[in-house]
Amino acid sequence: MKRTSKMTHKTYVLAIDQGTTSSRAIIFDHSGCVESVGQKEHEQIFPHPGWVEHNPMEIWLNVREVLGLALANATTKTGHEVNHHDIAAVGITNQRETTIVWDKYTGQPVYNAIVWQDTRSQDLVDRLAANGGPDRWRSIVGETLSTYASITKLMWILENVPGVRERAERGDLLFGNPDTWVIWNLTGGVNGGIHITDVTNASRTMLMDLHTLKWREDICQEAGIPMSMLPEIRSSSEVYGECRQDGLLAGVKLAGDLGDQQAATFGQACFEPGMAKNTYGTGCFMLMNTGTKPQPSENGMITTVCYKIGDEAPVYALEGSIAVTGSLVQWLRDNLKIIDSAPECDTLAESVQDNGGVYFVPAFSGLFAPYWRGDARGAIVGMTRYNTKGHLARATLEATAYQTREVLDAMEADSGVKLGELRVDGGMTKSDILMQFQSDMLGVPVVLPQVAETTALGAAYAAGIAVGYWSGTQDVINNWQEQQRWSPQMPAEERDRNLRLWKKAVSRTFDWVDKDVK
Repeated sequence: MKRTSKMTHKTYVLAIDQGTTSSRAIIFDHSGCVESVGQKEHEQIFPHPGWVEHNPMEIWLNVREVLGLALANATTKTGHEVNHHDIAAVGITNQRETTIVWDKYTGQPVYNAIVWQDTRSQDLVDRLAANGGPDRWRSIVGETLSTYASITKLMWILENVPGVRERAERGDLLFGNPDTWVIWNLTGGVNGGIHITDVTNASRTMLMDLHTLKWREDICQEAGIPMSMLPEIRSSSEVYGECRQDGLLAGVKLAGDLGDQQAATFGQACFEPGMAKNTYGTGCFMLMNTGTKPQPSENGMITTVCYKIGDEAPVYALEGSIAVTGSLVQWLRDNLKIIDSAPECDTLAESVQDNGGVYFVPAFSGLFAPYWRGDARGAIVGMTRYNTKGHLARATLEATAYQTREVLDAMEADSGVKLGELRVDGGMTKSDILMQFQSDMLGVPVVLPQVAETTALGAAYAAGIAVGYWSGTQDVINNWQEQQRWSPQMPAEERDRNLRLWKKAVSRTFDWVDKDVK
């Protein structure tokens, strides 16, 4: 990949962050600071228990709207309104695994996006695992068969939506995660849209070989997936093309693409093996940089591509994925209506001294790392008449910290590296009570950077490096600054007791789903 040899004269880089609950556009300056933001939530669709969908057309319309909002809210230091002439490059980051299939001639999706949390394809997981077990492709793709990856979501659409398989085999249909969908529309859609993804997103489909960074024809054949549907795999940082001329970003270079958790790792400047970050969003995702060779896991971690800059060697990571964290607070708000807003969960939690013996295991979509139990379902245990909604709120926050501790234990066992500190980002880092409890559970400092928008920032850095706006990863390291640090305060005996009771609570969620219980 050729990069611009000197820094561009343009003022900003823009990142599109297409997340699980909302789409955002964020404009960053050269120091990595936020200039302006546009954000809009999209509908969460739950047709049946365990099913989670999004409307791809709503997502694309929201992306267009937030681009306009971000540009309208930004003014340069000389006072003029920011437009596409001021943007050096655009980077994309996205909810991974979420699966979209659309007609390349009409631009219309054939079905709603099936979200990464969705568990409807368990029977397809079982079918694939019947020949060789759930780890049959782990050495190739880096993870165990589960409903999490894109492969069985795509199979479900091909096998259950009328007429789709025939259209796919004719070559009429395209597959992509939300990065691919946004990029295709952003670069022209039916009029020449670019059908690509990057190595980080491709590594979460279970269809890409981690070693060659190419699609596996044999896996696609076994899954019944026509390879004509698949996007071209590119690096995370290179000029892919230009934004459509009739759009808000006319002619701006599209030059960065990273799955959201890898983007956050990039934005947190975790460029050395052994460095780790945890993102507290809808779910919770810890990534540890393991260098330029894939690190196999024996403890339930996912081996994934961390990033690839242009023609440079790919960098890999171990990842622990937790399905339900921030969305658990959202569940208290929207389903139980115990709170009206997320900050109220903190207020309630602070109204009590401890969890009152209550443990909340949010296995709404089964248990992800390190258990990978699709048969698990959520459980609240340890309740007595003494308990109040304050205890439930505290147990809700603590669940995130317990799950993170279990992931770190597994990651340290795989890597042989003892974590010195954990860099954190995401919406739940606003919760002081959670961050302190997290440090207590890990026994190491938890560190928040000055710019907490590390997911979008990572995509911006990848795009900016590709066009010479930033010279390379050293600029990212130089820009990273600490904002706040939480250090362990809890006695070791108390921590151990809490963890023992948590593990007991987790064991109560196993084997819940029978053939007649969904």
